[in-house]
Amino acid sequence: MTDFNRPLSGLVTPRFGGIATFMRLPHVPLDQADGLDIGIFGIPWDGGTTNRPGPRHAPRQMREASAMVRPMHQTMHIVPYDLANVADLGDSPVNPASVDDALKRVEGFYAALIARGIRPLAAGGDHLCSLPALRAVGAKQPVGMIHFDAHTDLYDGYFGGFKYTHGTPFRRAIEDGVLDPRRTIQIGLRGSMYDLDDFDYGEKMGVRLVRIEEAMEKGPKAIMAEARRIVGDGPVYVSFDIDMLDPVYAPGTGTPEIGGFTTFQAQQMLRELRGLNIVGADVVEVSPPFDPSGLPAHAGVTMMFEILCSMAEDVAKRRT
Repeated sequence: MTDFNRPLSGLVTPRFGGIATFMRLPHVPLDQADGLDIGIFGIPWDGGTTNRPGPRHAPRQMREASAMVRPMHQTMHIVPYDLANVADLGDSPVNPASVDDALKRVEGFYAALIARGIRPLAAGGDHLCSLPALRAVGAKQPVGMIHFDAHTDLYDGYFGGFKYTHGTPFRRAIEDGVLDPRRTIQIGLRGSMYDLDDFDYGEKMGVRLVRIEEAMEKGPKAIMAEARRIVGDGPVYVSFDIDMLDPVYAPGTGTPEIGGFTTFQAQQMLRELRGLNIVGADVVEVSPPFDPSGLPAHAGVTMMFEILCSMAEDVAKRRT
């Protein structure tokens, strides 16, 4: 038995009791997070949203929903808390009144976390939150990315050329040199479009774009086998937009698109992340105001647990 942090047991304290933290782990402020391997935290900010706001409220609801996540993975038969020291770091600083300042604050939080050798696992927030994440994790070396989403988020600008929205983060990250487009794959793309600008840009830069039709035809294992070939053994960031799921499973999101994946198909794909060098990850675009049932938050934290298990395995492997 390690001396790593342990979730509060539902067999000791009922899961509806206690103070809500991610996975019922201890809350550890970042400035006290010595010896931590993986930090889970929230980014309560949706200043990049262009239509339906609300993801700023997701981290609080996702913490409460995560009380339903038990410690052992049902198919891997591992307990990630046996493999890595994990804690809830609270929430990143944000500024709801300024996009530019919010991006700086979030990047600074990530940079401080990475300086301590902690791998980030974040609950957004809208998808623009991924830009400061990538700026921090890719500061020394551009990272690859496995991106699950209905949308590419590769647009150049909105509303007269404004460059920072939840539809532009990965174009900015490529331009900044922190995201390697030839080690990037986007899975589940679908829905009506304004134009082909984002697809044209992605193809020109070498991003692998997987439309939902291709993903459904080939199936989760084949798509993820290609994803693994694309990202290889190098550092990889995993970004999961909840609108990757069909809205029957997650209606509470900013830009729902029908014809998406089931929650089980998403889990199947995430389980194929095992063995990859995941240096950071996020689950974004859960919007509690659009689904009072809390189902999207529960789906979101379940996907976070899937990612956490693979991250923890990699931490343990590299420790030895």
